[in-house]
Amino acid sequence: TKILPLLADTKNGTEPAFHIVAPSLPNFGFSQGVSKKGFSLPQYAEVCHNLMLRLGYPQYVTQGGDWGTWITRTLSLLHPTACVATHINMIAARESPTPSTSESNNLTATERAGLDRSAWFQIEGSGYGSIQGTKPQTLGYALHDSPVGLLAWIYEKLHDWTDSYPWTDDEILTWVSIYTFSTAGPAASARIYRESTHVEDGVWIREKTRGYVPGVKLGLAYFPRDIYVHPVSWGRGMGEVVFERVHVRGGHFAAWECPEGIAGDLKEMFGRGGGAEGVVEGRRGGLSW
Repeated sequence: TKILPLLADTKNGTEPAFHIVAPSLPNFGFSQGVSKKGFSLPQYAEVCHNLMLRLGYPQYVTQGGDWGTWITRTLSLLHPTACVATHINMIAARESPTPSTSESNNLTATERAGLDRSAWFQIEGSGYGSIQGTKPQTLGYALHDSPVGLLAWIYEKLHDWTDSYPWTDDEILTWVSIYTFSTAGPAASARIYRESTHVEDGVWIREKTRGYVPGVKLGLAYFPRDIYVHPVSWGRGMGEVVFERVHVRGGHFAAWECPEGIAGDLKEMFGRGGGAEGVVEGRRGGLSW
């Protein structure tokens, strides 16, 4: 929510403003729960795409991190004439197919630190994903039954995945309460992990979105304390990159930790002289979610 007023402000007409649609995904927050198996990335993308069409946006642009990255990339893959540009801040790129010694030697100190951070996450920080991706319902009973357990499960990420962000008690309780009092219950949000790794079209889509997606302009934002912090050259293999920025601070929840950074990226990318200026026919703004 911090980022929304920044995107709507034109700075007295000197910057682009955006029509903003910020959907609550199925199984999360205030949206209804999914009752059938197999609801994976293509289905989430279709929900968002159909929502935009119903709201009168035959073309739009997207911004996302975490699952928003996977879903916006899926929209780019499935609906490239509608989702005409996207900006992401969790960049899960494929490694160069045959990295050379010279390429490794040419990595900057920031990129080497990013690879160390990514390795830390895979070794020390990704156990939650294995549990949610294999036994989400078993975990769900515990999260539903124990408010303290749910608090610990979420706060661990807020602590480990940010760049020393000074969380207040109110912020923490608000984030956790959205899960506690969500329409579908706190267990529902874990199911996307299993569906995206066990449903065939979800697995295929997820792998495809890590590679080159043609026909959609792409903006990339790198934050040093994210969970995937890959070299810039890897990100450039994901599509037609028209904007990229390596931020000096920020982590996985960048839109909350440093909203001015994400908003600034979008205004530059879609503003006058930006790589995606005028990409939506008849408009100079777009969509952020």
